[in-house]
Amino acid sequence: MMKVLKSILAIGLLMTACNNGTNKNDTNIQSISNEVQMKKVSFNSEGATLVGNLYYPINYDPSQTYPALIVSGSWTTVKEQMAGLYAKKLAENGFITLAFDFRNFGESEGEPRFYESPIQKKVDIKNAVNYLEGLSEVDNTKIGAFGVCAGAMYTLMAASEDKRIKSVVTAASWLHDAEAVKLFYGGAEGVNAKIQAAQQAKKDYAEKGVVEYIPTISTSDEGAAMYGPYDYYLNPERGAIPQWSADKFAVMSWEDWLTTDPMPSAAHLTAPTLMIHSDGAVLPQYTKNYFEKIAATDKELHWMETELESPYHQFNYYDQEAEVKESIEEASKWFSQKM
Repeated sequence: MMKVLKSILAIGLLMTACNNGTNKNDTNIQSISNEVQMKKVSFNSEGATLVGNLYYPINYDPSQTYPALIVSGSWTTVKEQMAGLYAKKLAENGFITLAFDFRNFGESEGEPRFYESPIQKKVDIKNAVNYLEGLSEVDNTKIGAFGVCAGAMYTLMAASEDKRIKSVVTAASWLHDAEAVKLFYGGAEGVNAKIQAAQQAKKDYAEKGVVEYIPTISTSDEGAAMYGPYDYYLNPERGAIPQWSADKFAVMSWEDWLTTDPMPSAAHLTAPTLMIHSDGAVLPQYTKNYFEKIAATDKELHWMETELESPYHQFNYYDQEAEVKESIEEASKWFSQKM
């Protein structure tokens, strides 16, 4: 995800159904694999219409209600990437799951486009809870949230503030503070330069309506948000899917991204929380530090073995069979017992 990261792997799901309704008997629910069904839905977040894919479990019975999970992927990504992969697999284990495009991305509304704001994404997750609560097929006393990489950051912050989220699971959590971002963005000088560029970009947008963009991924432009041969974002068989933009990252995003500190939210997180990580994933000590500060007494740290050095094991959590399978198994067990 950053300059030091090697590649991110994910599986894109091509979804074609389109329906904004919430009726559980909707005829536009489509079977996609192993009898998991999906329909396209929409809901409101701070005045913007967000579009998502709602997955229904195997042997779905419209006369029953089900626990539901909000699933979030890494920064800049869309619902057809890693969020969709985990949402589908969690649905296979008996949950209704929602993977959606955050504001400014994918099929969702929101301006400026491709503006990455962790705080906005936190709010979008809260509004996804509002949406799920209104579905007759959802047991609204059993709503949980699952986040991968930066999606873990957004999820943990949201759950620390919204007690309707009854249980949380994270995989390969990306958690940083003011010191950690220096490791990835050129030290204090590099971070300050990006923040200043973002502030100027916000000023230009406010005064002229102009949005400054840089590439999201590049192997030749060092100014890209992600600079390097990251196969996931470059390979159309992986994450370089048509729904995702490789050429637009709003420069104004840097201030929001680099100044967000999710670490204090741990002291306010009272929902049962499982964190899945490894010594080979990104910033492992930060996940350990966050875990220790979680207010909930019902918490667990599931540490996976790997021979890969940090942060190279991070990418395996996005679509590699062993890591995804173990994460899904642990998450499904946790949600079944803790909601």
